[in-house]
Amino acid sequence: MPLSLRLVFGLVELLVGVGSLTVAALAARSRLRRNRFAGVRTATTLRTDETFTAANRAAAVPFAAAGAVAVLGGGALLAGADGPLAWVLLVIGLLGTVALLGLGGVVGERAAAAVPRTVEPAACAGECAGCSLIEGCRPAAAGTPAQDAPTRG
Repeated sequence: MPLSLRLVFGLVELLVGVGSLTVAALAARSRLRRNRFAGVRTATTLRTDETFTAANRAAAVPFAAAGAVAVLGGGALLAGADGPLAWVLLVIGLLGTVALLGLGGVVGERAAAAVPRTVEPAACAGECAGCSLIEGCRPAAAGTPAQDAPTRG
């Protein structure tokens, strides 16, 4: 493998590994906030802060393993592995990293699905004085127009 390719692949793999280790460390300590860029991001995990935290805490170990594999593979390439050994290290490093990140995603998704859904109260919450299509739901008033009208009798 030419030196330029070995350096580029080694640096990319090393950066992916450091990024994975950083996400894993933040997730393990529940310091990774819900976002659209880092961590396990699916519809289930992004539902609430609680599901996002649970998913990423569960995925922290596979993410850390993926980071370690990538750092070791990138480091070996940068250290001077050459010839067929460089290609083998690159392929093993990339496949191992992708497989472990995928495993972390599956584990995180399952952990988020296990978090019970919180039930949000209905819009009226039983306090309606008389909902209508025009006015919508409003708090109960002391006297409604129907009650204030004189009765015929």
